Amino acid sequence: MYSPQRKDFVSLTLGEQHSRRYTNAKHRRQSCWRKWKQLSRLQRSLILFLLAFLFICGVLSYPSLTEQWRGLSDRSLKEDWVETDNRGLRPIPPVFIPKLPPGVVPGVQDIPSEVMPEIQRPSIPLLPKPPAMRKPPSKRGPPALQKRGNVSDWQLKEGEEAMVKRDEDGGNEAKTVISWRGAMIEAEQGTELQSTAHGKEGTEADAEDAASLKPVKAVDHVEAVREAFRHAWKGYKAFAWGHDELKPVSKTHGEWFGLGLTLIDALDTMWILGLKDEFAEARKWVETELSFSKNVDVNLFESTIRILGGLLSTYHLTGDTLFLDKAKDIGSRLMPAFKTPSKIPYSDVNIGEGTAHPPRWTTDSTVAEVTSIQLEFRELSRLTKDPQYQNAVEEVTRQVHRLEGKRDGLVPMFINTNSGKFTRRGAFTLGARADSYYEYLLKQWLQSGKKETELLEDYLQAIEGVRKNLLRQTSPSKLTFVGELSNGRLNPKMDHLVCFLPGTLALGVHNGLPTDHMELALQLMETCHQMYAQMETGLSPEIAHFNLQSNNGRDIDVKPADRHNLLRPETVESLFYMYRFTKDSKYRDWGWDIMQSFNKYTRVPSGGYTSIGNVRDPLNPVPRDKMESFFLGETLKYLFLLFSDDNELISLDKYVFNTEAHPLPIWPSTS
Repeated sequence: MYSPQRKDFVSLTLGEQHSRRYTNAKHRRQSCWRKWKQLSRLQRSLILFLLAFLFICGVLSYPSLTEQWRGLSDRSLKEDWVETDNRGLRPIPPVFIPKLPPGVVPGVQDIPSEVMPEIQRPSIPLLPKPPAMRKPPSKRGPPALQKRGNVSDWQLKEGEEAMVKRDEDGGNEAKTVISWRGAMIEAEQGTELQSTAHGKEGTEADAEDAASLKPVKAVDHVEAVREAFRHAWKGYKAFAWGHDELKPVSKTHGEWFGLGLTLIDALDTMWILGLKDEFAEARKWVETELSFSKNVDVNLFESTIRILGGLLSTYHLTGDTLFLDKAKDIGSRLMPAFKTPSKIPYSDVNIGEGTAHPPRWTTDSTVAEVTSIQLEFRELSRLTKDPQYQNAVEEVTRQVHRLEGKRDGLVPMFINTNSGKFTRRGAFTLGARADSYYEYLLKQWLQSGKKETELLEDYLQAIEGVRKNLLRQTSPSKLTFVGELSNGRLNPKMDHLVCFLPGTLALGVHNGLPTDHMELALQLMETCHQMYAQMETGLSPEIAHFNLQSNNGRDIDVKPADRHNLLRPETVESLFYMYRFTKDSKYRDWGWDIMQSFNKYTRVPSGGYTSIGNVRDPLNPVPRDKMESFFLGETLKYLFLLFSDDNELISLDKYVFNTEAHPLPIWPSTS
């Protein structure tokens, strides 16, 4: 018999609760590397690309993420709230600062609760706003003018910076952002709240302190205009000194007459703004460099209002005979223009050769050109005691007064220098080629001491002609505008030039003309404001077209060819007059809006301001690389006078402005 087989193992039986289900399958644990090797080459490439992309995104986003929380590291907003809560403080509205007795440290608990609005403190700290996402570069325009975000290359300031100015007394830091965008970018104004020294609450002193709260101006508008002028002058001095116009984007200059138009146009502006250093260097150039003995053709109208007007005005403001001598020189050189068969002057004069001629394409002159030189030549005769200048321009005035072809006091745009009669009689406008005719009717009457009644009659008749023939209202907002009449048909378009009219109407009312002229002035001023406010850049187009029927919900349309802005002064000119006579602060507000838009869309960091080609596109306003002389001669001057509180600074009872904003004195009653 065989003995039982010997077992070499021990058998162990486990209960169900200790057992696990087992299979004999080869369930091996595979490594990540083994799985990676099993993937195809394409799959591995895609995964590697995705990981690399995520890593790069993380690196790029890291600074912006940390920036959001930086304020919570050293002294978090939460700690500020806790400290404020412990002291029982409430924030003071930013536009008020309490006036407290000397030696008393201001505390909010000293101000009665009824004065301050109840402001609920949030239960959690407020985080700083994340940085704004930049927009992709625009593809419009040449590469040199493509933008970074909404800032074009020509507007990018090298080393845009935030300057921190430390208060000399208290050591507090006030952060002022200085960039291409503005003359005086608003500062972050804040006052650190401190506990009161005496701890009084609900006393009579508190009521007195609350009553003494006064609004504080955030920005000095007058100083902002001075800074804008200095910035424009910096560009002119650096790149166009002694030349007619600055091209600020290309940092060069342009010539029209070669007579330093911008410098002469800006002389009285610098004097009015109190810029003594700039005026002194300009005067030196006039004394040593300005010469009119040049073989060059100049436009009679433009050289009269800018050069002759600017020199006469500067002479009256300063008493410096240098400017009167230069005015005599240019005035005498312009006189050959009046040697025509009709005594209606030619448009162009060669001031070196003493000859004159009409434009090459016509024998006509525009009515505005021949009727808007009277203020200057009449004043030149009064100063020199030489009647030839006054006689020449007043002969033109008499002829135009007698001419046939007017329509209810409105004049056509052209007049022939041979026949002395109106041509192309079917068109009537208060815009280009006719605008300043109406302006000078009133201003000559004022200049003479209100003695020339024929001028006043022509002015009053013309305003009634505007009401009867050209005045319309838009839909849907019923904005009043002055259209154009062409062969009996109204064209609902208005040049920006027409925005001189509200100010001229107000000036007439100030001097005793019918009060309903002021009602029209108020309506037209609103329309001119809307020509700015309804544009995306806040700047008016050269020409606006108005909707008489509500077809698209807009009152104003702008055709592509009319979308440019030349830094024109007419609207701010009228705002100046309207504020002087009404003291309505909204006109200052509108003027400040325009100033800010100039700074935002036309200011060039290297110096100067540029006209732009598209007021409807804030991302690409299309700089035209030209700063007209009237920006310094008119626009900034009227803005400065608008914001100035000194009514005797160029009193409108003592001076009358020519159409280039050069103030000339109203004649004494004895003259």
